[in-house]
Amino acid sequence: MEEIKISTEFIKLDQFLKWVGICDTGVDAKFFIIDGNVKVNGEIEIRRGKKLYPGDKVEAAGKTFIVK
Repeated sequence: MEEIKISTEFIKLDQFLKWVGICDTGVDAKFFIIDGNVKVNGEIEIRRGKKLYPGDKVEAAGKTFIVK
């Protein structure tokens, strides 16, 4: 499990996936999310604009991240 610090109140899911290197572009992130490859707090998330706040857990590409 990797902790990812953000300096803002929240970060959108598609931006987060680019930030951590799971996806290279916003288009890649969009389709990766829509295909059901991402879980947020244990539930599959298909909204690319989902706001992530400190304490949220993101699972994608076999990795787990905690937003700090």
